[in-house]
Amino acid sequence: MKRALVLYWSNTGNTEKVASAIKEGLEAAGVNVTLKRTTEADDVDYFNYDLVCVGAPSIQWHPPKQVTEFLLKKFKEYHKQEKIKTGAPKVPGKHALMFCTYSGPHTGLREAKPVGLYMGQFFEHIGFTVVDEWYILSEFVGNEERSTKGRMGDIRGKPTNEELQKIRMDAEKLASRL
Repeated sequence: MKRALVLYWSNTGNTEKVASAIKEGLEAAGVNVTLKRTTEADDVDYFNYDLVCVGAPSIQWHPPKQVTEFLLKKFKEYHKQEKIKTGAPKVPGKHALMFCTYSGPHTGLREAKPVGLYMGQFFEHIGFTVVDEWYILSEFVGNEERSTKGRMGDIRGKPTNEELQKIRMDAEKLASRL
């Protein structure tokens, strides 16, 4: 049975909803899934999983400080273990999925893409294949103006149940391709 790890950091619940939807979709495909917040995952070893999914919100074109610190700590551990090699040779059977929630009160998706790309680099350097980056438009919780006046229009209530169901289905499809 394939094994997956879904790691996430969520302040308002949006990223947590997406992480749970990914977990449900992977499990529907028969994958054994571990779901953890990055703040509770110091002991994880990415190499124990076939797929590692990492999610965070976009905050000023970056993942939150807590996620960056977590990724850097794991990167340093793998560097000490000499798992980071020149040329970043691919490790067969090791995959990663990045997912990022964003609200877009300013420019939208363009603010989120740097987060997915940044997080993915940590996995590419240890030889994982980044299979995809998912960007999920989400409500700017606690600020009606930023949830209604941005370029994305009225994003209150996002991600919706229908959007979360699509994420579940996409995760199930992803599992079948691994």
